[in-house]
Amino acid sequence: MKVIKLLGVVLAAGLASGSAALADGYKDCTRLDKASWKTTAEAEAKAKAAGYEVRQTKIEGTCYEVYGVKGGKLFELFYSPEDLALKHTKAK
Repeated sequence: MKVIKLLGVVLAAGLASGSAALADGYKDCTRLDKASWKTTAEAEAKAKAAGYEVRQTKIEGTCYEVYGVKGGKLFELFYSPEDLALKHTKAK
């Protein structure tokens, strides 16, 4: 019984860390309160200025995640809502 309990705890810990490893890692872009964030429209404008055709924007953790197409490929752009710094670009 103790072995099964221990195995369950180890498995649960492994799954928790595994799910974090599967995440793209760009969920924490700022510690600034949401009331102080720049707008999603500003993040979209920044992506458009960089040559992307914006398809969708969402908030992922404390990042703006902008989906855009450039050169026929889909990209995920992760912006800090604090200063709209581009944190990461991921080709899909």
